[in-house]
Amino acid sequence: MFFIFGISNGHKELEHHQSMVCHVCGRYGRYQVFMEYMFFSLFFIPVFKWNKTYYVQTSCCGTLYTIDNELGKRIARGEGVTLQKEDLILVKSGRYDSMKKCNRCGYTTSEDFQYCPKCAQPLN
Repeated sequence: MFFIFGISNGHKELEHHQSMVCHVCGRYGRYQVFMEYMFFSLFFIPVFKWNKTYYVQTSCCGTLYTIDNELGKRIARGEGVTLQKEDLILVKSGRYDSMKKCNRCGYTTSEDFQYCPKCAQPLN
């Protein structure tokens, strides 16, 4: 007889719908809450989880925050939680700082282009 077991990382998106104005880029977006964890599996079935960490990412610029585990557990249970600025601990600032926008057509890109790929206007 043999056992198939393993330890792996997991990622789970949590149901949380909250619109906001981003503190980093100033644009309108929403919070996307997810949980990362380690788990032990036996015959490819997760048996138990540990080392749970709850994250919040903004949809506008991708800024990443962590939140308290108790608050994350409440969101995972489906409670109506409203995230406040003081609940968020900054992990990584978003990609908004490196975005370029064409003055002529309004095309936005994060690539290092000298000219707009849509209208060939020089980018600043």
